[in-house]
Amino acid sequence: MTNRSEAVVPRCIVSIHAHPDDEASKGAGTVHRYHQAGVRTVLVCCTGGEAGDILNPALDTPEVRGRLPEVRLEELARSAEIIGYDEVVMLGYRDSGMPDSAENADPGCFARAPLDEAVGRLVAILRRERPQVVLTYGDDQSGYPHPDHLQVHDVTMAAVPAAADPDRYPEAGEPWAVAKVYWSVWSRVRLQATHQAFLDAGLESPYSEEWFDRASQDHRITTSIDVDGLYAVKSAALRAHATQVDPTSPFWFGLPEDVAQSIHPFEDYIRATSTVDAPQPETDLFAGLS
Repeated sequence: MTNRSEAVVPRCIVSIHAHPDDEASKGAGTVHRYHQAGVRTVLVCCTGGEAGDILNPALDTPEVRGRLPEVRLEELARSAEIIGYDEVVMLGYRDSGMPDSAENADPGCFARAPLDEAVGRLVAILRRERPQVVLTYGDDQSGYPHPDHLQVHDVTMAAVPAAADPDRYPEAGEPWAVAKVYWSVWSRVRLQATHQAFLDAGLESPYSEEWFDRASQDHRITTSIDVDGLYAVKSAALRAHATQVDPTSPFWFGLPEDVAQSIHPFEDYIRATSTVDAPQPETDLFAGLS
C-alpha cells in the first residue's frame, strides 16, 4: 500500500454521525475551530433522521410533519454551514428509531444494514477524502444506546482498517490509512459544572440523579480541545435544528449565555487509535502528525 505524505495531502477531519442534529451536539466547536484554521471538514451523516419526533411545540404542525424528512435535511444544511463543514455526505440509510419501534423493523434502516455493505460505503468516503483524523462515537454508549449510534461505532471502527487494506473493497479507491480516531465524550466534569451553575443561579437543574448514576468516562479522556469563545456557534447550530431543539428547553438553553459559555470550554475525546506516537493528554487532534 502506498500512502501520500503528510506534506502533500491537505489536513482533513471526517466526523461520522447518526442523525441530523448529532453534529451540533457533539464536536461542533472542535470542527468549527479546525475549519477556521484551514482544515478540510467533512460530515458523514448516516441517516436522514426520518424517525425523529418534533420536539419543538411551535413546529408540531401537519405541514411540518408531512415533510419532516425534507425539513430535517434543510436543518442539517443550515447547521453544517454554521459549524463550518466543507461538505456533508449522506451515507444513505433510514433512521432506525428506537428498539421495538416500527422504524427499527424496517429492513432499510441503518441498524439492520449488512455490516459489509455499510462499511464499504464508508470506506469509499474515507479513501476519497483522505482524512488524517476521524471523529465518531465510543464503545460505551450505555447512557443513550440508540441503535443508530451503536451502528455508527461498529461501522466506523470496521471501516478505518478496511480503508487502509488494499485487499478490501478494491473498487472503492486507493487505500488510505487514517492516522487517528477519536471518540467524543460528554465528561462528568462538564456535567457537574453545568449542574452546579444551575443551582448557583437559583434555577432547577435539568440534570437529575440518573445522569450521575451513569459510569464516568473521565479517566479515559485523552484529548481536550479548547473551544472557548465558540458557545454562540454551538448554540446557533443547535437552534438550526428547529424541529429537534425546543428553544425554551432548560437542558440546552436554561442558563444565561455568559454563564453557559464559561462552563468547561473544552470538548473532550478518547483517542481510540493512532498510528503516530503523540504524548497524552493532547490539546490538538493533529498532535504527532508532521
